Amino acid sequence: MQEFWFYIKLGLEHVLDLNAYDHILFLSALAIPFTFKSWKQIVILATIFTVAHCTSLAFSVYGIFSINVALIEFLIPVTIALTAIFNFSRVFKKENVTGIYFQSLATAFFGLIHGFGFSNYFNMLMAEEDNKISPLLGFATGIEFSQIIIILIILTLAFLIQSVLKVKQSIFIGVTSILIFVATIPMLIDTFPK
Repeated sequence: MQEFWFYIKLGLEHVLDLNAYDHILFLSALAIPFTFKSWKQIVILATIFTVAHCTSLAFSVYGIFSINVALIEFLIPVTIALTAIFNFSRVFKKENVTGIYFQSLATAFFGLIHGFGFSNYFNMLMAEEDNKISPLLGFATGIEFSQIIIILIILTLAFLIQSVLKVKQSIFIGVTSILIFVATIPMLIDTFPK
């Protein structure tokens, strides 16, 4: 049981680590189009992301599939930039043509990429472990908890900015998407395959 809690804590720290802010940026980009009224949709997307993230981790841990680390390190900021661009483009559409199904598929695909990004470190931690299921489940639980924390923070900020400061939702989504995209540019440059 102590080992399970260790991996829950690891999952929490993995997402909430400010030095590795890629997860926070991605989840922020994922959450900004939503409000407290649509909280179920964003929690579903975050759960899809967690399941996909842990699936690619499991593929790596069990040696089923692996991807070039340099490529994955570049693709992680690409997923953030694409999510921000998608949000920004939604501001100018009169109706939401893509819907939750497209978002779910994209989030699952992006989750697979993010999971492979963490797989090397996770594999080193698990080198001595015989039972790999319990650590993976603990890690997934920690990720889900941390994602819910980030989503609640984003939804609260959105509520305060839109309700208290009377900023239109479309302006909030547009401006925050641009800020997230700009914050991603140095990561894209640093990880660009050479």
